Parts: sequence; C-alpha cells; structure tokens
Amino acid sequence: MTQTRPVIGILTYGRGDVAVDNFHYDDYYASPAFYSDAVRRAGGLPVLLAPGEPHFADWLDLVDGFVFSGGTDIAPQHYNGDVNHPNQLQASAERDATELALFQLIRAEGSIPALFICRGMQLLNVALGGDLHQHIPDIQATDIHRDAKGCWTVQPVDVESGSKLEQVMETTQVATYSGHHQAVRTVATALTVVATAPDGIIEALEDPKHPYFIGVQWHPEVSAHQDISQQNLFDGLLKAARIYKAGS
Repeated sequence: MTQTRPVIGILTYGRGDVAVDNFHYDDYYASPAFYSDAVRRAGGLPVLLAPGEPHFADWLDLVDGFVFSGGTDIAPQHYNGDVNHPNQLQASAERDATELALFQLIRAEGSIPALFICRGMQLLNVALGGDLHQHIPDIQATDIHRDAKGCWTVQPVDVESGSKLEQVMETTQVATYSGHHQAVRTVATALTVVATAPDGIIEALEDPKHPYFIGVQWHPEVSAHQDISQQNLFDGLLKAARIYKAGS
C-alpha cells in the first residue's frame, strides 16, 4: 500500500525530560499532542522521533519533513555560553546530540522542509554558528515572553513584509503564545531575521536559500486550532513536504 500523505517527523523531548506519574516506568520520550494535531489538520501523517537513535540518518528515508519542537535549554557548551549561569535549565545531552547531528544532515541534503519551534529555532541558530541570550531578564527590565509563573503568555509579534514567513502566515501582525526565557542573540550569517517582539527580541528566522527552513520563537501549535495564521505554518510545511515527496 502506497502512503500518499506526507510523513512529518516530530522530534520529541529527551529521555526523562518530562516527568510522568507511573510506577511502572521512569523514563519517557514525550511530545505534546498539539504538534501532532496541527500536522494532521494540515493533511500530514505525524511520526514521533525519539532522540538517541544511532541510525537517525534512516529517518530521511521515512519522512518528508520535520518539526523541531520546543523543550529544555540547549547546553551552553554548544554556543560558548556560560555553563554556570544560574538560570540555565538542565540540558538534554541525548537530545542535543541527535538534533544537532540531524540538522547538519538535512541541511546538507538541501531540500527537505523543516519547521523549528521555540527551542527548535534556537537550535537552528546555534547549529549554523549563532548564539543565545541565556536569560531574557538579564537584558530586559520587563519580561513579556512568559507570565509571572514562567508559563504561557500572549504577546504581539511584527512580521517582516515580503518575507517567506509573511507569505506563509498571510499576515504581518500576530498574537502568539510564548513561554521562553532564552532568545537569539547573534544571528547565524545564513539566516534572516523576519519577526521581532515589541522589546526587540528576535521572534522568527528563516533561511532564504532553503525551500522551507522557518524558525519561530513562539508556540504556534498551541493556538493553531483557532488561529489560521498559526495553522498556516503547519499547512506551509505540508505544502513543502508534498513538493519534496513528489521529487524524491
């Protein structure tokens, strides 16, 4: 039986990144359901990809696109950050290693599409030589990117007119669900800034030379079920995945 729907690989949280109350098992590879829901609405078949896979190159034979999802902080060793920063969250070495190596593989392949979300956008920047602000309150008197408990807040984002991101979302003004404490500092030379928050924090990056390498600092999966501009990011990924699938 031939699979007609594009298959989208969603990178999961690392082993033990998410605590699950179950006395049978201690470790889990987890993924918020919102990611799979958004891919399904776009017409794709979501497949969860767990880090630590020694043969991750085989994923390229299985999927037609990727979602690099949110999660814990990238280890600061990967971008010459401060390993002793008091607000650095516990990194997932297994996840960092898998995703950075996978990124280099798909970057070299050159045409398979990927959507990079929150941590994913930071990984996109770091993998190409950029670095990060390790804690936004270090550089901003007011943190508009999380609520007082460090959870979701809704913030406005301005999208560059004429960017690929604007073409995909079909708008230059969006209200986004955000919950991050780190942000892009130095932008990798291969990437273009295509959205910013009112405080100047970089909210989206894209590779102008790639068919679909788009990174957003917010979480479009959270509101995609009710906000077409956010669902459009997944619809755009599936459109690019269909083109990739037809040509591969």
